[in-house]
Amino acid sequence: MQIQANTIRFILNDEEVSLADVPATRTLLDWLRLHRRLTGTKEGCAEGDCGACTVLVGRLLDGALVYESVNTCIRLLGSMNATHVVTVEHLASDDGALHPVQQALMDNHGSQCGFCTPGFVMSLYGLWLANDRPGRPEIERTLQGNLCRCTGYEPIVKAAEAIAETRPSTVFDPIERARAQIKEKLAALAPRETIRLGAPGDRVIVPASVEDLADVLAQEPKATVVAGSTDVGLWVTKQMRDLDPVVFINHLPELQAISYSAGGLTIGAGVTYTQACDALAELVPALGPLIARIGGEQVRNMGTIGGNIANGSPIGDTPPPLIALGARLTLRSASGRRELPLEEFFITYGKQDRRPGEFVESLFVPTLPAGEQFAVYKVSKRRDEDISALCGAFRIALDPSGHVSDARICFGGMAGTPKRASHVEAFLKGKPWTEETVSAARSAFEKDYTPLTDWRASADYRLLAAKNLLTRLLLQTSGAPAQLARFEEMA
Repeated sequence: MQIQANTIRFILNDEEVSLADVPATRTLLDWLRLHRRLTGTKEGCAEGDCGACTVLVGRLLDGALVYESVNTCIRLLGSMNATHVVTVEHLASDDGALHPVQQALMDNHGSQCGFCTPGFVMSLYGLWLANDRPGRPEIERTLQGNLCRCTGYEPIVKAAEAIAETRPSTVFDPIERARAQIKEKLAALAPRETIRLGAPGDRVIVPASVEDLADVLAQEPKATVVAGSTDVGLWVTKQMRDLDPVVFINHLPELQAISYSAGGLTIGAGVTYTQACDALAELVPALGPLIARIGGEQVRNMGTIGGNIANGSPIGDTPPPLIALGARLTLRSASGRRELPLEEFFITYGKQDRRPGEFVESLFVPTLPAGEQFAVYKVSKRRDEDISALCGAFRIALDPSGHVSDARICFGGMAGTPKRASHVEAFLKGKPWTEETVSAARSAFEKDYTPLTDWRASADYRLLAAKNLLTRLLLQTSGAPAQLARFEEMA
């Protein structure tokens, strides 16, 4: 295929595709169903919650060909350059025989009405490609982003376990048998120069490098920068916004790097939750369980750490713990770089300290000093795949006498931005880390926060929950498992 800078190029199942007409807000789901008639991919929620629209997207990551489940209902078509899109129609063999994943679901009665089944198939297929012997925890985590109203999930989990126990040869598999050729094709499809599509009012821009991205934003400071589209996708499907231009950055390897140093971890703004999870959990173990509760598997495969920050949402899950840890942000533009503490990036609701033409380039997360206590707690209506009512992060340092020498406490969902509890911190400093101190400190929360009431939680609930999370931290860090168990049971 001839490479041109005015087309989006990718592989769909076993066909190379080149598109010159790509509206800025067209979703991958609409294109698959309406333009290619691949109707096995369903629309359920149109907001990345139900998983009925799941497909696999293959991409080159550090030289490896990686396949991930994604929600096509919020994935924009313009982000697909140099990827391999795999739909459920691609799984069956040439003679019509079902793929082992499909066969296992049928054998274990994992489908009733069938509407959600293709999405489950694709999520389990992604697990099948990535993990030869997944256990129950891995299976359940894979299925977090797929909802079913019929089967009760147990037959679907049993199907996944059956595949793991009797894994057949992969010779027939459409991806495994063509992996080398797909890698070669995707490498050839990577943009050599910036791709520009559309007319004024409906433009798509795909920069070829970070330098090109900086130049584009210098010319288009009001552009919408899209990495994972887990939030921007809802602007399109729920708010019907027109966006112009849309600048896609999910393909830029410079923004997907994770590097270690003696002082901590540097994470590129384009690193997804899935990519970042193990590295962050190794640095600060409490961050692993938090990231595992951000959306479902598909959302974590799309959403990025940098996007969660740049979006500026007061209920984003990553800013509170990162602020408590003292993370620093690097912003970049055509004129250079600028570094600032993450907490200073958030000014007020909907406003961040990002100058015209600037974009988030990377985040530095420092190592937690030995002996310091750190915890992060997410409170939501349901445990998995839900937005926080509030998220609290706590970092406490004690001196040899057991007194609080330093405290950094930050909450999301309690104010118009992620915000530190400065009055609570000041009250704790210099006092013994005891039940009496924590009980007295609870009243300082009213000086720090005046939360709102919305459909996720009332203001009174948020304030009481924030106080209780400080008590939970004390019980967790003071070796009181019995009291903590009773406390969590009451909560």
